[in-house]
Amino acid sequence: MDRAERYRGITGWFSENMPSAKSELQYDSPFHLLIAVILSAQCTDKRVNMHTPELFRRFPLPEDLAAASFDEVYGLIRSISFPNNKARHLIGMARTLVSDFGSRVPEEPEKLVRLPGVGRKTANVIASVIYGKPVIAVDTHVFRVSRRIGLSDGKTVEAVEKDLTDNFPPEIRPEAHHWLILHGRYVCTARRPDCGRCGISIWCREYEHSIPKTEKR
Repeated sequence: MDRAERYRGITGWFSENMPSAKSELQYDSPFHLLIAVILSAQCTDKRVNMHTPELFRRFPLPEDLAAASFDEVYGLIRSISFPNNKARHLIGMARTLVSDFGSRVPEEPEKLVRLPGVGRKTANVIASVIYGKPVIAVDTHVFRVSRRIGLSDGKTVEAVEKDLTDNFPPEIRPEAHHWLILHGRYVCTARRPDCGRCGISIWCREYEHSIPKTEKR
């Protein structure tokens, strides 16, 4: 099976079975999604969602967070991974939004990465989820799943992102990002992929290689 066949089969299955895939982070504005995505680095969405309601209540606007003290923000996120760095990033991000972008979350990834705490992955998440830009964010789930099932042989995040961007049509790239994240989170997990419950196993390269030759037809 070649790569084009894998993309067609996997795209067809997800389009039919997961047509409304979306982020599991809870938010009520572009600014609040930006906060949540920054907090989600090396942390589960579930834990982030436990802390963001109070953050959102205390800091409804960039100006509110920009005026906050480190101790105030740290106290609200101290049980999240890397709270020191993330508290600084959140305050710096808000201050840059106010000073450089008129308190509006920019649409373009090239501008988003100018914000403290925002790397390429976070920028692509905001651009695709909020503004529908045809970009794909590659996190650890997307990187692992894409290489495992045969959508990419890239050895870096940038290489995997390029393969996915080149092969998924622009109109489905935002959904494809969530397809692969959710699949990696709940089915194609890092330690023990649940191939018996996987709807795309017939297009998966690793699953194909695991089948004894006597069973292949």
